[in-house]
Amino acid sequence: MHNLSHISLFSGAMGLDLGLEQAGFITQVLVELDPIARRTIQHNLKRLGRTAAIFEDVTQVTAEMLLEAVGLRVGEVALISGGPPCQPFSTAGRRAAIQDPRGSLFRDFVRLIEGVRPRFFVMENVRGLLSAAIRHRPIKERGKGAPPYAPDELPGSAFQVILAEFDRLGYSYVYGLLNAADYGVPQVRERVIIIGSRDHEPIALPQPTHHKDGLRLPRWRTVREAWDGLEDPSPEYPPYPESRLRFLRLVPEGGNWRDLPPELWPEAMGGAFTSGGGKVGFYRRLAWDKPAPTVTTSPAQKATDMCHPSELRPISVREAARLQGFPDDWLFCGSMADRYRQIGNAVPVGLGKAIGESILATMLGVSQTAVRQGRLFEFELAGKPSP
Repeated sequence: MHNLSHISLFSGAMGLDLGLEQAGFITQVLVELDPIARRTIQHNLKRLGRTAAIFEDVTQVTAEMLLEAVGLRVGEVALISGGPPCQPFSTAGRRAAIQDPRGSLFRDFVRLIEGVRPRFFVMENVRGLLSAAIRHRPIKERGKGAPPYAPDELPGSAFQVILAEFDRLGYSYVYGLLNAADYGVPQVRERVIIIGSRDHEPIALPQPTHHKDGLRLPRWRTVREAWDGLEDPSPEYPPYPESRLRFLRLVPEGGNWRDLPPELWPEAMGGAFTSGGGKVGFYRRLAWDKPAPTVTTSPAQKATDMCHPSELRPISVREAARLQGFPDDWLFCGSMADRYRQIGNAVPVGLGKAIGESILATMLGVSQTAVRQGRLFEFELAGKPSP
């Protein structure tokens, strides 16, 4: 029987973990600092009749603690996964990268991989990780007449530091920018995924199962499909103020602020009208027959609007959870804002499942298609020895 033990770091509301479990892995240890997210984890594990060790501060957790909790020795854990907090690498904000204390948490991820020596690891993060610099140069200090970039100011230098750490550990790896919509998630959401192998097995990124235009694959799933059968008789959402409703009434399905009459743009946008950036989230209304844009942590905020396709309200907590692939009975603890935040910060469950299936295919020595279809699954698990 294959060992499918899984240790989850930076677990959040368990979106990635749920996907990996759907692929076959068993989450035995979780590490999450946020107390509200820990309550979410504890409640749902109890509801499922599951037990797992739950730790708090990853900086205080040792490899020995993880191994004791999972009941295995160094080298026996199948998988460690996690996504260090993404704010330092986001294209929004200051992008302090690895000088930010949160950005340095990836070193704890590496430290625990080094101590546990799992067969595989998965690290996920925002697309900004690919272009983040170790030392950020403010925009006002760039351009004509500015001194040349130092090596640690070059775009992507922070990512190269991360890859160098995995090289140092002796892991081979593959990485890429994956769009969750390509894996059956009804949402356009890009994440950087790194999959590592201790034993240099032929790992691969998950193969897409869906395509934007349906070329040889099913088309991307839509908001309509995501919410089909959803029972949400009393949807929870923060109501829009009349000052916002006045303009949202004029925005068609699938539109945003650019669909307002141009003479209303300055008034509707306020100070944002003259600022840079695409501002696509302002007065944004979802389309029924397209995937949703990236589910945000604040779908009722002016700059990250996610208005219902046909109603004058933000998408509800449960509608947001459906777009992320969470089961309808998955309970999110805390205030409404806390629940939106946990959902918006999660890795889509469907993307996690696709990642897990790609790793499982390597473990079994079969194609990803065979794993997705369940062919040889039970036979292989029963017939091959543990690593």
